[in-house]
Amino acid sequence: MIQRVYEGASKSDFLDKVIVATDDERIADEVLRFGGFVELTSANHRSGTERCGEVAGRHPEYDVVLNIQGDEPLVDAAQIDSLLAVFQDAETQIASLCIPEKDPEVLSNPNRIKVVLDHQMNAMYFSRSIIPNHQNFSAEPIGFYPYRRHIGLYAYRSEVLHELIKLEATKLEQIESLEQLRWMYYGYRVRMVETNIETPNIDSPEDVNEVLRLID
Repeated sequence: MIQRVYEGASKSDFLDKVIVATDDERIADEVLRFGGFVELTSANHRSGTERCGEVAGRHPEYDVVLNIQGDEPLVDAAQIDSLLAVFQDAETQIASLCIPEKDPEVLSNPNRIKVVLDHQMNAMYFSRSIIPNHQNFSAEPIGFYPYRRHIGLYAYRSEVLHELIKLEATKLEQIESLEQLRWMYYGYRVRMVETNIETPNIDSPEDVNEVLRLID
């Protein structure tokens, strides 16, 4: 799976270098086996963001850092390019992806993160619950509101990433188990880029069969 993620990311026109960051020597050995770049990191990191921050600190020559989780075997280079393109705007601090979602089962699945946006495509809130809540809405909500599901690729300006990893954890992120809520709590903006490319990640054992079906 790691090799698929690595090779998919390497097809991006915007990335200068792809590095696997890990504290596991077995993973490092596998990356070296298929000819990739890998860097060992501390085993004490609480999140992938902190791990990225450690590696980014060794590479001050890069102004934007992209965090791709190892459970994204169908990552698409076109998604990466559209995500990184928004950094042409000097105001962009952090960017991530979302996709329109109309399936009620997906929207109610706590493993599928939902996001609501403002008029400038900045995230207003992320949740494992369906948002906005439509309990008091009399019409068909999914046909009325553009529900969106989050795709967990993050890009950061390097100086912003170094600030994020120093932030104290918040109760809001802990109750939702969503790290990005910490950044927003402290006033950082997350610019969302909408995509129509479906790239399922693996959050549970059940997801493996779906990904294998798409690969075949």
